[in-house]
Amino acid sequence: MPDQKAFDKERIIDFLQQKGIALYDTASAVRRLQDNASDKFLEVVEPTDVGLLLKQLPKCHAIVTTGQKATDTLKDLFQVKEPPVGGKSSFEFEDRKLFLYRMPSSSRAYPLKLEKKAEHYALMFKDLGII
Repeated sequence: MPDQKAFDKERIIDFLQQKGIALYDTASAVRRLQDNASDKFLEVVEPTDVGLLLKQLPKCHAIVTTGQKATDTLKDLFQVKEPPVGGKSSFEFEDRKLFLYRMPSSSRAYPLKLEKKAEHYALMFKDLGII
């Protein structure tokens, strides 16, 4: 139903699998400093070893973040310039050129219309040859 405000988990999983998209957190351990969902009050106790993941995913050529904390974590790990929301930055990892894309949050709390968020994602997917 087009007007229904719910995720279709099976369709999302099918899309991710068909397009070769993996999802993972940039932190393996975090501490919430306040009782809310804001990244601002999230302390990364243990960042994920994204380099190890990339070594296991030799065909991976892009990483996408949707939050400031995840973007900051990757900036620190790879010394990559922070891209603007909806944009990308390139960086080197071993002998590979990769891209860090910074997308708007999918959260309803993020103050951008869903259609505008979808435009950013569509441009990224097209840039990566996914759609």
